[in-house]
Amino acid sequence: MSVNPDLLEKLMKSNEISPLKFTLSLNDKKYPITGVSITNSPTPVNEPTTRGGVYFSDKFAYKMKGVIEDLSVIPLLTKKMLGPNTEFADLKIETSIDSLNLEIITNLTNSVQTPTSIELSMIIVKIESV
Repeated sequence: MSVNPDLLEKLMKSNEISPLKFTLSLNDKKYPITGVSITNSPTPVNEPTTRGGVYFSDKFAYKMKGVIEDLSVIPLLTKKMLGPNTEFADLKIETSIDSLNLEIITNLTNSVQTPTSIELSMIIVKIESV
């Protein structure tokens, strides 16, 4: 899988100018994601590497953060997160820029739960227009 840098740059710029609507699709249900930020930042590896044969990590990664205010999503995310769990799964996030519908495939790297929401930290592994 690879990230289309031109499409991602367009997404990042559009989201900075005017926040876009993002939706997580999981188990045939849609969860709105608010406060989305997308950055390109370094990862803690010195060279591209495979982590335990499970996923590939580059020296830089596009990272995405956002908040879901529907706590019913939490049990669905349990086996989706990277880390000691090797049975993780991709998360599909949808948005649109102008008349272009985008599907963003991410891996969940961290989550922080509050009494009213859950903040997701993800790495973008693929982005395409659908």
